[in-house]
Amino acid sequence: MSDSQPLPSPPPSSEPAPARRTYARMLSTPDPNWVRSDDFHASFLIPHDDALERALKNSAANGLPDIAVHAGQGKLLHLLARTIGAKRILEVGTLGGYSTIWFARALPEDGQVVTCELLEKFAKVAKDNFEHAGVANKIKVLVGPAAETLPTLPDDEKFDLAFIDADKASNLIYFKQAKRVVKRGGVIIVDNVIRNGTVANPDIDDENVRGVRALLEHIKNDKEIDATTIGTVSEKGYDGFLYALYL
Repeated sequence: MSDSQPLPSPPPSSEPAPARRTYARMLSTPDPNWVRSDDFHASFLIPHDDALERALKNSAANGLPDIAVHAGQGKLLHLLARTIGAKRILEVGTLGGYSTIWFARALPEDGQVVTCELLEKFAKVAKDNFEHAGVANKIKVLVGPAAETLPTLPDDEKFDLAFIDADKASNLIYFKQAKRVVKRGGVIIVDNVIRNGTVANPDIDDENVRGVRALLEHIKNDKEIDATTIGTVSEKGYDGFLYALYL
């Protein structure tokens, strides 16, 4: 039984409708209440943004999968970067550059996002989105398998924050490389670590779940890392992220 009351309607807006959502690649279909709640809060806290909407639509038009963070998550990443005064951010998994734009906007003029993308096609779309958003001068794209491009980053050019949102089977590889180049006191965030509860389900054993479990086991024994996992429900379904502090 629930004693929840219907949410009031968001305030009227003349802004264009957001890019159409698709759920085909999600682990779970979002509850309509989650979607309504996202839209309601965003109507107060996240103004319509032509460049970000264009990035989503341009990515979809070029055949990129609809697996980017949603607006509320992008705003959270942006605020976290600003909160810690980040100047250099590492991102693993560019896709169409939606989260990258959020990060770039959080940086000072001399800041930089280094983002790793496996596919040249996706990188090309992302670069176009960066140009349109006016942040291309703050972003460097490394194209190729991140397991190969990350080791080319020098040890002495530290990052304040790293965001890992790529193939989950390689989470531990990416995390170890991120730790190598993130400064002491820096933050490492890993997305999609709940996966509709499948990570905690002993009857499920696919490569993505194994990738998250291996990361958790590693962090449990790493005395230089203090971390927690936060579960989320949203228009993207039931998932969550890991937030780690490099001590």
